[in-house]
Amino acid sequence: MNGILLIDKAPGWTSSDVVVKLKGILRERRIGHAGTLDPMATGLLVVFVGRATRAVQFAEQDSKRYRAALRLGIETDTQDITGNILAEKNVSVSEEELERALARYQGEILQIPPMYSAVKLGGRRLYDIARRGGEVARAPRPVTIHELRLLGREGEDWLLDVKCSKGTYIRTLCHDIGESLGCGGCMSALRRYEAGSFSVSDAFTIEEVQRLRDAGELEAALRPVDSLFSQEMACTASGEEEGRIRCGADYQTGLADGTYRVYNQDGAFLMLGRAEGGAMKTVKSFFEV
Repeated sequence: MNGILLIDKAPGWTSSDVVVKLKGILRERRIGHAGTLDPMATGLLVVFVGRATRAVQFAEQDSKRYRAALRLGIETDTQDITGNILAEKNVSVSEEELERALARYQGEILQIPPMYSAVKLGGRRLYDIARRGGEVARAPRPVTIHELRLLGREGEDWLLDVKCSKGTYIRTLCHDIGESLGCGGCMSALRRYEAGSFSVSDAFTIEEVQRLRDAGELEAALRPVDSLFSQEMACTASGEEEGRIRCGADYQTGLADGTYRVYNQDGAFLMLGRAEGGAMKTVKSFFEV
């Protein structure tokens, strides 16, 4: 079984929990995911099965879109509503003031990774240090906020639509917005809607995956791994060229420089390749060995 499975993650599950559960359902040990979701978050988790796990590194680079709930007036140690409250303040922020604050967080910005994160420093995960009551200095990291829109209000929360680059912490974004407004803030809910070209509207819950497996219909739910590279050009290798690909060797080509999805004569996806100066080189192979 090989391909990409789109999962709509439920709250309370870690991304690793999803992988462990799927290994049991699919009876496949080669399963990985791209773009970790915190346990409180819901939404799209892109899962790779079988030989498709070789593509995880490419999916991790994709931009993501979220709907986040920002609660002003509360600061927590985790920067989300599940953490211990560090400070509470009265809030008197208008919609116009919030809109002006959001404008300052669009484009390339610097974020300091939260202590409760999987970032490694000196060989240790930050969350391991934080859980023992420690805190260490962290260097700011550049991330890109492609879009940041205020959607409205729901109870005491402001709803935000965020499209961002790899490595962006939405809870840190909420914390920083609150800090800039002088009242503090945290993330009270988060749902991922998009990852690259994939949408949560096409995703399955774990329960649906189990039902598809029981009905023998799961294969149809898997997307081919080459769908991850749909924006790249496609080309077909000759029989001789396929032989060289399977040996890991380059071959001569008249194609323009660029990245290609390379297929064999039967239409099977062989590799992601890169044409440079008349030679086709393997970026990553995906044929079964």
